[in-house]
Parts: sequence; structure tokens; C-alpha cells
Amino acid sequence: MYFEKIEEFSNLEMSYVSDLSRGFISRNKNILKNLELNKFTQFIYEKCVYGTPIFKLGSGGNKILILSGIHGNELPPQIANVILLNQLLEKKLNHTLYFIPFACPKSTMNNERIFNSMDLNRSAHINNSLSNLIIRAVESLGIDFVGDFHSTAYNSNPGIESVFSSKSPTPESYLIANHISRNVGSEVLSYDFAGSSYKGAVEDVCNLKNIPAITCEVLSPFSDVGEGAVLRSFSQMNSFLSYFGI
Repeated sequence: MYFEKIEEFSNLEMSYVSDLSRGFISRNKNILKNLELNKFTQFIYEKCVYGTPIFKLGSGGNKILILSGIHGNELPPQIANVILLNQLLEKKLNHTLYFIPFACPKSTMNNERIFNSMDLNRSAHINNSLSNLIIRAVESLGIDFVGDFHSTAYNSNPGIESVFSSKSPTPESYLIANHISRNVGSEVLSYDFAGSSYKGAVEDVCNLKNIPAITCEVLSPFSDVGEGAVLRSFSQMNSFLSYFGI
């Protein structure tokens, strides 16, 4: 995967996971009204018109991915991811951070959970699905840890603020989840073995490939931004990074 240096943002490099997922993020009014439209945020929107962008900051240390938007109608983590990227843009980092704020711009544009008739968090094991292409990018880049950030509505699954993890085959998944829980209070939901409940979650596929991963959920109505949900997701992301001393 080739990363291009972005001259107007001196610490930033970017590439694309896929060009099949392109969409106009700014057509999602709930995204637009909850993000400051500065130069960098506008840049991210523009890049999403061509597919799923992946951004890189820093070098050395662990390679860590912050992922959001696997479900396009789960808005708070996508907003929080862009805010985090904005805040870290000029920081000196001791690790290599990768960001996919909008995993599927088309789904986010349309406030849809699925893409090409697939739930991307049930199809990461299916060859050439969009979430499978994200897994391939994780492998090709040698990413060491993955945080996948979602939101969940009341009376849905899981329906509570939580951190999913598994104890095997990557026990560090469980350690990271407990670190986040202690920091921000999200409930740990853990499986003894990755993928034992259902197949195809990004977190589970990563863990089965011995890449420690967790899934964080905050409460918010689907296709909307619940009060405080962006801040809660942002706190989960910061707690995930703090596990690595960032």
C-alpha cells in the first residue's frame, strides 16, 4: 500500500483501502452539524469522494489503527475519529497511528448500516468485502493493534456502553478492554474465544489473526448523534491510545 505525503499537513500521509465505497460525507447533515468545518476536516471530506481513505501519523513504536464507520449509521465514533485526527495532526508521536474515520463513505452519506447488501461487521472474513479489504490493509501494513469504534441504540445489541474483547487467541485484547473500562467505565463484554458468538466482526477476525483488537460501543440513536455520545466515543479512543502511553 503506497502512502502519499500531504504537503499542506506536514505530518500526514494517506492512502486508500478501496475506491468502491466513495461517498459525499457532507450530505449527512448530522455529521456536518457536529464537526467544525476547518481546512483539515474539509480535506477529509474531499478524500472520501474517492473511496475509503486511511491516514497515517507518526513513525516507530507500535502500529495502531483507530477505525470507525463500519456501520455508516453509527455517527458519534466517526465524528470523534475526525476530532481526534485534528487534535493529533501536529503532535509529536512515539508510535505510528493509522486512522480510518469513515470506513464506508457511501453508507455514512446515506445513513445506512449495510453496504452492498452486507453488514460489514459480519463479513470481514468474506473475500473482497469492504471490511475484508480493511483486514488486508491491517495485515499488509503490519498493524499491531486495532480499535474499532461503534455506537449502539437502546434496546439493540448490545444496547449499553461497552468494550468487546476476547481472551483467546489474543489475551491482550482482554487486557486492553479492561484498561478502557477502568478509565472510562465502559462495561467489558468478553468472549473466551474470538468469533465464538458470530462470524465476521472486524475485531474477531483481527484477533483470530493474532492482532489484538477491541470493539468499543457508545449509546446513541442510529442515524443520529445522542447527547454526549461523541465525547464518550472520543474518551474511549483516548483511553485505547493511553494503553500504549499515547
